[in-house]
Amino acid sequence: MRIKADTGVCVGSGQCVLTQPAIFDQDDDGIVTLLTDRPDDETAAQARAAVALCPTRALSIVQE
Repeated sequence: MRIKADTGVCVGSGQCVLTQPAIFDQDDDGIVTLLTDRPDDETAAQARAAVALCPTRALSIVQE
């Protein structure tokens, strides 16, 4: 699985960072940045939860 972030849609709510800070961060403007786009088995479930919580759907998961 791979995570994609659409920074043009992100409004900086930070739900992703609160849910999985090992994968998501925010830049100085509050916009999401990915620390990794391929979560390991330990963080995959929380990464999926963070994607689901995104209020603007700026995050998505691509199955590979």
